[in-house]
Amino acid sequence: MGIVAIVLLGLAVLVVLGAEWPRVSARAGSGAIQKRSRTRRKARLTVVQGDGEPSDVDDFARSVERDLANLPVIEERDRQ
Repeated sequence: MGIVAIVLLGLAVLVVLGAEWPRVSARAGSGAIQKRSRTRRKARLTVVQGDGEPSDVDDFARSVERDLANLPVIEERDRQ
């Protein structure tokens, strides 16, 4: 009778582990480790705000216009 009880106890443990595996893996799996790592990295980031000088805004606008002008363009005849 003792061996049967040990086998049943082992099966019960396996059933509980199988039922709880998604929750355990969500907390201790590789995805959870990556999520915690990303959260730590994001916590160290800071937002840098400019002093609002007009020259900074103008420089930014010029750099955006320059970057947009340098983008490759697909001509209408190239699409067909």
